[in-house]
Amino acid sequence: MSYRRMRAVCIKELHHITRDSRSLALALLLPVLMLLLFGFALSLDVDRIPTMIYDQDQTAESRALVRQFEGSRFFQIGGMADDYATIERGIDRSRVLMGVVIPRDYSRQLGAGREAQVQILLDGSDSNTASIALGYAESLVRDYSLELRTQALNRRAGEHLAPPVDARLRVWYNSSLESKNYVVPGLIAVILQIIAALLTSLTIAREWEMGTMEQILSTPLRPAEMVLGKMFAYFAVGLADATIAVLVGVFVFEVPFRGSLALLAVSTCVFLFGALFWGIFVSAAAKTQTAAYQMGILSSFLPAFLLSGFVYSIETMPWVIQVITHIVPARYVVTILKGIFLKGVGLSVLWGELGFLTLYALIVFLLATRKLNQKLV
Repeated sequence: MSYRRMRAVCIKELHHITRDSRSLALALLLPVLMLLLFGFALSLDVDRIPTMIYDQDQTAESRALVRQFEGSRFFQIGGMADDYATIERGIDRSRVLMGVVIPRDYSRQLGAGREAQVQILLDGSDSNTASIALGYAESLVRDYSLELRTQALNRRAGEHLAPPVDARLRVWYNSSLESKNYVVPGLIAVILQIIAALLTSLTIAREWEMGTMEQILSTPLRPAEMVLGKMFAYFAVGLADATIAVLVGVFVFEVPFRGSLALLAVSTCVFLFGALFWGIFVSAAAKTQTAAYQMGILSSFLPAFLLSGFVYSIETMPWVIQVITHIVPARYVVTILKGIFLKGVGLSVLWGELGFLTLYALIVFLLATRKLNQKLV
C-alpha cells in the first residue's frame, strides 16, 4: 500500500468537496438543523395534560381534590363539565385527553371513613400517553387519599401518626427527568450515522457516471488505497459535523456532559470510520448515484432511527427484532454517548460497545475493498 497514492486520492476528494460549496455548507449545517428540529420537536415528556373535571359533589372536600389537579404540573384544567356528554365531546374533538369525575357521595364516603371512588376517563387512541396520564392521575389521587386518611387517624388518635413507610426517591443520571437529556445524545449518534453514510454513498458511483473511473483504472492505484483515500477526505467533514453536534447538544440544549472527552473523541472516530466505509461499500455496490443514494438512506436512516434504542426501547421489541438490533452499529454508539454524557462511565464499562464498533469498521473496510476490487477487475 502506497501512502503517496492514498494521499493523492484524499487530496482529489478534498478538492471536489471544497469546489461544491453548497454541498459542503449543507453537510455542515444539516446536523445543526436536524438537532434543532428533533431536539425541540421530539419530546417524550408527558405533562400539562388537557383535563376536564366533572364535580358532582360540589363540596369542600371535592374542591380540595380539584385543587390538587390544578396545582400539579402534569395536568392543565381545560374547564369544568356539567355532565358526561361535555367530557365526551371534548375527548371526541381532541380538546381534552382526560376527564375526572367526582361522584356525588365523595365527601360522605370520606367522612364515614370508607373508600371514596373517583372515575378517570381517558382518550386511549394514543395508548402510551394515556397510560402515562393514568399513572399520574392514580398517583395524585392515591397520595391525596393517604393524606386524608392520615389526617383522620390523627384526629381520632389525638396524636400525630406517621406513615409506616417513608419512601424517598432518588433519580440518578437525569435527576430533572427531562427527555432532551435522553434524546439529544442518541440523536447525535443517529445524525452522524446518516450524514456519514450519505457523504460517501455517491463517491464511487459518481466516478462511473462521470467517466473518470477509466482514468483511475489506468493508474497503479489499489482498491484499498482508493477506499482509505476517499474515506479520510470525508472523515474531516464528518469530524466537523460531530464537533458541531456535540457543541450544540452541550451549549444549546444544556445536556450534562459527565464523561471523558478523550473517550468521546475515540468512540466518535471509530464510529465514523465504520459509517464512512459503509457508504463507500454501498457506492461500490450500486451502479448509479440515484441507486447509491437510496441504498444509503435505507441502510442508515431506518436502522439508526428505529433499531438503535434512540427513541424506542429495545427491551420492549419482539425477541427477533432484538436479535437484529445487535448488528446495528448505531445501537452501540447510542449506548456509548448516553453513558459518556449522562452517566460519566468510562472504558471499563463501554469496552464491549467500542470493541464492536472497531470490529464493524474493519469488516466493512474489507467488504468495501473487495467489492471495489470486483468492479475494477
